Amino acid sequence: MKRVIALLAFAALCSTGYAANQDDDRNERHDHIKRVLLISIDGMHAVDYANCVNGISTINNGKSYCPALAALGKTGVNYVAANTSKPSDSFPGLTAIITGGSPALTGVYYDVAYARNLDAPAKTTGNGVAAGPCTAGAAPTGTTTEYEEGIDLDQTKLNGGAPGASLLDGGIHSIDPARLPRDPAKGCAPVYPWEFVRANSIFSVIHRAGGYTAWSDKHPAYSSVASGVGPSALDDFYAPEINSNVIALPGIKTPTGLACSTIPDPGSDLSAWTNSFKNIECYDTLKVNAILNEIDGKDHLGAHKTAVPNIFGMNFQAVSVGQKLVEGSTKGGYLDAAGTPSAALLDDIQFVDASIAAFVDELKEKHLYDSTLIVITAKHGQSPIDPNRYVPNLVAGSSPATLLDGYGFIPTSESPSNPTGIGPTEDDVSLVWLKNSADTAASIKILEANAAQIGLGQIYYGASLALNYNDPTVDPRTPDIIVTPNAGVVYTGSHKKQSEHGGFGHDDTNVMLLVSNPGLRPHTVYAEVGTAQVAPTILKALDINPAALDAVRIEGTGVLPDLR
Repeated sequence: MKRVIALLAFAALCSTGYAANQDDDRNERHDHIKRVLLISIDGMHAVDYANCVNGISTINNGKSYCPALAALGKTGVNYVAANTSKPSDSFPGLTAIITGGSPALTGVYYDVAYARNLDAPAKTTGNGVAAGPCTAGAAPTGTTTEYEEGIDLDQTKLNGGAPGASLLDGGIHSIDPARLPRDPAKGCAPVYPWEFVRANSIFSVIHRAGGYTAWSDKHPAYSSVASGVGPSALDDFYAPEINSNVIALPGIKTPTGLACSTIPDPGSDLSAWTNSFKNIECYDTLKVNAILNEIDGKDHLGAHKTAVPNIFGMNFQAVSVGQKLVEGSTKGGYLDAAGTPSAALLDDIQFVDASIAAFVDELKEKHLYDSTLIVITAKHGQSPIDPNRYVPNLVAGSSPATLLDGYGFIPTSESPSNPTGIGPTEDDVSLVWLKNSADTAASIKILEANAAQIGLGQIYYGASLALNYNDPTVDPRTPDIIVTPNAGVVYTGSHKKQSEHGGFGHDDTNVMLLVSNPGLRPHTVYAEVGTAQVAPTILKALDINPAALDAVRIEGTGVLPDLR
């Protein structure tokens, strides 16, 4: 009888959904969460949060330089030992947060990766994954998979080239299906981002329960958050292309007062918003405004009345840019290993804090604050924090893929010697897919013999890899070899950055994780947790069974501890 009652209750939830989601706090219990605002401050370490909340003697007279985050911490649970996915790239990092799944389950290892069971796109991507043949029902040849700006119709445009889209818009219709990898087992159909992810997301689960969903991110490819159901799981999706050409944004002003109606940093490289400490703040403000519109019960551009979402949020890119970028004579990043931010990074952190303050103010103005759970974390960190540890290894050394390519072991689409290709999957980690997995042992000998040249830290292959990432001879997505270099080593020859992410190190993976609501007892949790636990926690907060997530049932992902 209890099971029947539970099933009837769940059916009632699905039928009535969240029809009352326009109600404000004055009409409901104060202990009832009706919506979750999920924020990823890409790059934000746990130590960044600690420093900005507690203050540093050399900044702001030792007082907090993040008043909004500090205020949220007074009614929040702070998880200081939170870790991202491994690899810590944006794509698997986001996927872990919204599915609860590891790369072994989701099949998501990097925004540029490789799949042995897929074939090349029908059209060369904007970043160089070459077009190739695909025969329905035939054995696949394998291909590099790209889920970033290269699959846009026009990656130079903020709206991604979506037909009929306004200047500031962008979303699913920006994706060019001809630039997607193809599946010969399904008639050579293009594999859309939400189909590429092998586990369902909180957006799909909440949508199926009758909730209203919204998400804003940096690429149209991140419509991957709709995995499980597909595009209909996103009632509102906004994804202005971050790697588009920088343009003036009429009528846009950042929460810190920076006018974007003219380009703030016109002397910078205008081929992408990430090339400037200031321009990136204008870009992020587009998504900030989308969240404010959604809090007001409108769509992301504020053009139509909709509903206040039950799950919504965005990623901030400004902190990540502030950590990595070297813009002319101005260096971002940190001044020391303790995480003291440079002036450029400090400005970007304060911009994000002011944006979060705007969210809180708007929630309070609409009487939605008490019934909103705010979750702030990061898809990834950034390494190294210590500026003295940074080694751009391709300046004087080599990389695993470069070495193995010389022996003919690397697929053409991943080859660093391919002059028109997108290149290997290497940042401060190296994911190696071989032409033939039988060459693994020979490849390991080559890498070990050249350890100093590639800054070798650890190698994962065979049992040490299959334990957490599946056997590469069975799972077509699993790399044959994963190389994590010494701390600070980045496989780049660029002089325009001073850190990267994607690796397994502490600076890559230890990110802030704050769960805040006026009904929570403020405290700190020191036990290790994973950002993957955010997904079941959000469902639990919304009174939806976390077991609706594939990752909870298959991998046992648990709810974050000590939340009452």
